[in-house]
Amino acid sequence: MYIVVFVTASSKKEAKLISTLLLEEKLAACVNILELAGSYFWWEGKIDYAKEILLIIKTKKKMLSKVVKAVKLKHSYTVPEVIAMPVIGGNRDYLRWIGESVG
Repeated sequence: MYIVVFVTASSKKEAKLISTLLLEEKLAACVNILELAGSYFWWEGKIDYAKEILLIIKTKKKMLSKVVKAVKLKHSYTVPEVIAMPVIGGNRDYLRWIGESVG
């Protein structure tokens, strides 16, 4: 089964660091980096706001725990966002490529 994982990062530099680690370790087939996401969230009892970078990671479900561990290793946040969603379908050639690209 394939998944898409969303991670927010504090900066483009941090996003590139996380992306590079995931790709070098064959934990992801592809990572998209979307700049300047405005995030509103609850933190320490109040509503907060931050400009963040969104990573969209394509991988296999069996790699999720390793992806989480890698993100936490390189991330500056105390509680980094790492949310996975199942891929229910798509271009079979692309899905096969994900499977071949991930360790």
